[in-house]
Amino acid sequence: MNKIISGLAALFLVSSATFASAGVWVLDGSASSISFGSVKKTTVGESHNFSDLSGGVDANGNVTVSINLGSVQTNIDVRNERIIEHVFNGMGMASVAATVDIQTLEGLETGAITNVMADATLTLLGSETGFDAPMIAVRLSETRVMLVSDGMVFLETNDLGIDAGIDILMDLASLPAITRTTPVTVRFVFDLAE
Repeated sequence: MNKIISGLAALFLVSSATFASAGVWVLDGSASSISFGSVKKTTVGESHNFSDLSGGVDANGNVTVSINLGSVQTNIDVRNERIIEHVFNGMGMASVAATVDIQTLEGLETGAITNVMADATLTLLGSETGFDAPMIAVRLSETRVMLVSDGMVFLETNDLGIDAGIDILMDLASLPAITRTTPVTVRFVFDLAE
């Protein structure tokens, strides 16, 4: 379920590529989101998200992203609490780090759209997971850019080290199954720092 974070990393990568030559870019958390899905009982699909994101990209294309794990929103309070306690083990943050080649995106003009492939490393619960993500970058203005996932990124709970937490959730909710592959989508908006 935490695979969401993967989409996040990719977005920041792209943003750095697009505007590294212009300066430092800061994530607009109120306009950005990371969503992930899960399926329980084989046929019941649900969408979840993180509401507290922060990060930025420096002029050299170095990306740093933080996700407040305590901001997970599943639309059921007790489930939010159980995920924070048992899946995230009470840890407060996850992080993504990446560096990208910005040459292909430096020339993106206002209103232009381009496809990019991003690769990143997610640090969650003390372990690192690398992933690739196809992204779409849209330059909204001279000082604002939006990055969205081009399709979905699928992450495995085993790779993220959260299988044991998923097992606990199943037991607590008396569920026969929760999928171990999670689709993730992202939308990030970055503003040029003054």
